[in-house]
Amino acid sequence: MGSTPQAAGKRLLGSELLAWRQQRLREGGRSADLDWLLDLGAGLRWTQLQRVWLDPCAPLRLDAELSELTRLWRLHLESHTPLQYLVGVCPWRQFSLAVSEAVLIPRQETEVLADLAIDLARSMPGRASGPLTWADLGTGSGCLALALAVAVPQARGLAVDCSGPALAQASSNLQRAGVGERVELQLGSWWEPVRHCWGLLDLVVSNPPYIPTAVLAQLDPAVREHEPILALDGGPDGLEAIRNLVSGATAALAPGGWLLLEHHHDQSDAVAELLGSAGLVEVICHHDLEGRRRFAQARRP
Repeated sequence: MGSTPQAAGKRLLGSELLAWRQQRLREGGRSADLDWLLDLGAGLRWTQLQRVWLDPCAPLRLDAELSELTRLWRLHLESHTPLQYLVGVCPWRQFSLAVSEAVLIPRQETEVLADLAIDLARSMPGRASGPLTWADLGTGSGCLALALAVAVPQARGLAVDCSGPALAQASSNLQRAGVGERVELQLGSWWEPVRHCWGLLDLVVSNPPYIPTAVLAQLDPAVREHEPILALDGGPDGLEAIRNLVSGATAALAPGGWLLLEHHHDQSDAVAELLGSAGLVEVICHHDLEGRRRFAQARRP
């Protein structure tokens, strides 16, 4: 009988791992997801897995027991729970973010939003009255706030969320990255928690809920059954939160300050119209990784 390791960090042969992988895939699921679980859940990087294929007789080590990985994989298949929630980690940009069902799983397209926000922040001249001030409204996991705090360390940051558990998750990620002191956390809805900074915000970025309520039932079960509805449901037309953000922008932004938003792939024209109607200028649309208009920015005159 072949030996099967039962303790984390114990050695096993590559052939044993490949046999285990084949057994799991016979139960269902995608090979890419299982390899992701091996990476984030057991410390086996993709390049290491390729070496296993080339030399299955070579020994290797995992950071988790195969029995635990099997449990997580079956739970993923049975309950549609995203692996990011099961492992508690989501890679995003250069970060390894802690995530739970209190927050959305950061998406790859939101990395583009982070790039746009960083470029805007870096392009702004310094102010005699103090450092550049940015805010992330609806921060969730804190991914955007973290990206800005790391990339623009001299700036003052604020991160807002109406969910206490989400704000705690953001705080944890910021603290783990060593930038917690650069970001002021505020509990509440959209502009209200940063009222003390109205008229001083040079850059406001937000990835608000923008899925129309009727569309929620059509989402993948992994999303609709596990990710927070509060962070998904944008109201009847998906624009409820975006209207709140746009309507408060002229009062809250500093003169010349920018508002930068993520929105649904078919909302670009409607969002641009809202921005223009609110008196904001220089409305610009940006595309996501698939070439769809997904982001909008506009400036207070």
